[in-house]
Amino acid sequence: MGKIGGFKEFTRTDESNVAILERVSNYNEFAIPLSNEKIKEQGSRCMDCGIPFCHSSCPLGNLIPDFNDMVYQEEWQGALEILQSTNNFPEFTGRLCPAPCEKSCVLGIISEPVAIENIEKNIIERGFAEGWIKPQIPTSRTGKTIAVIGSGPAGLAAAQQLNRAGHTVTVFERDNAIGGLLRYGIPNFKLEKGIIDRRVKVLEAEGVVFKVNINVGVNYSVEELNAFDSIVLCGGATESRSLPTKGIESKGVFQAMTFLTQQTKSLYGETIPNQILAKDKNVIVIGGGDTGSDCVGTSNRQGAKTVTNFEIMPKPPVGRSVNTPWPFWPLQFKTSSSHEEGCDRNWLINTKEFIANEKGELVGLKTIEVAWKTIPGQQPELIEKEGSEKIWPCELALLALGFSGPEKTLSEKLGLEIDMRNNYKASNYQTNKPHIFTAGDMRRGQSLIVWAISEGREAARIVDLYLMGSTNLPTKGNGDLPNL
Repeated sequence: MGKIGGFKEFTRTDESNVAILERVSNYNEFAIPLSNEKIKEQGSRCMDCGIPFCHSSCPLGNLIPDFNDMVYQEEWQGALEILQSTNNFPEFTGRLCPAPCEKSCVLGIISEPVAIENIEKNIIERGFAEGWIKPQIPTSRTGKTIAVIGSGPAGLAAAQQLNRAGHTVTVFERDNAIGGLLRYGIPNFKLEKGIIDRRVKVLEAEGVVFKVNINVGVNYSVEELNAFDSIVLCGGATESRSLPTKGIESKGVFQAMTFLTQQTKSLYGETIPNQILAKDKNVIVIGGGDTGSDCVGTSNRQGAKTVTNFEIMPKPPVGRSVNTPWPFWPLQFKTSSSHEEGCDRNWLINTKEFIANEKGELVGLKTIEVAWKTIPGQQPELIEKEGSEKIWPCELALLALGFSGPEKTLSEKLGLEIDMRNNYKASNYQTNKPHIFTAGDMRRGQSLIVWAISEGREAARIVDLYLMGSTNLPTKGNGDLPNL
């Protein structure tokens, strides 16, 4: 696909960003889009591989060489139809996905991989700008009703697919706006919320019904769900991990998601009593993943005095590790835009104590340097380095340690089984209650947005098959392709 020899003629070009001092003064997205001509060049770098590993590495099975070629040919509408045949929400994945497709791009063996994620984002944004994104309203209804619990990417994908199959779908969201973690867990500088609202309007026009401030099992009884023919649970993995560390109860130690949620809600006019703020504080973020990075970016925008990041694992290699050769997902050093904005990053650091003053207010952290002892066939052992203790000034500590699994309120009230990994147990998305299904992080554990969309699509297909005895919904990587 693309231009013959295009990968030799053009180098990879990524979007540039607004200057740091300007972008940290607000919470807006700051990527500077490439021109259509540059995007065309990037599409031309696709190599027409004999086996497109990018396709198989994408959890959605996106037909990447096909839409790359369409972009190179300047057939933008055709590219959009191909992309939407497998991905319900390219505007989300094009901004937030870590792009496993790019890590397995064949061109990546000898050069920089094709800029697949940016091409994807440009296709969908062109589609919205040109008015090509139109509601797909089913021509008939089946008479079946479905409740989708949770409006994150898995829930939204399941709802859209089931609605397109002709079922009547109601989505319940316990927060005051649709989107799940997309809404309040992802900062605006990575995903402005108008992007979510734009898509929700399309879904509503297609016939999906949304109900917010409905916490099933709390202010909405599970017995009321009996009115639906089927239920799809997409509540995510929302149980945040903590630390068994002395002083964890100190005033000033908070979960990262609480911090991020409050900031986003405050941007939209909500009054947050006793809002967690980083202004003029020494902030330490514990956890080196994407959520930790989001806390760094948010802290800098709030005016933190200093921002420090702790990670208990070793610093990853700059290049691919021998343990993760192409086309596997690499364990590789990553510097996010938030890190670039100002952050002291530290690896192989373990927090031993949160230090509080006489009022119980956090004033510092005691740490120790560690190493990992690896013995073949055994679990790695954490070794503390004697004499490496250190006291760090800190008035705000943010725990970005991931999630241990979904909340159990629904599983207990619905009588659902839990698997060995603490997730809702399901065989082919179906729980031990035949009419109840589950998808996304609630089923597979904390994962990527692209996996959530894939799970929602796959679960919808199984639900449709359960209700109707057959289904026309597409399987993974086999979308309803247009005639081009």
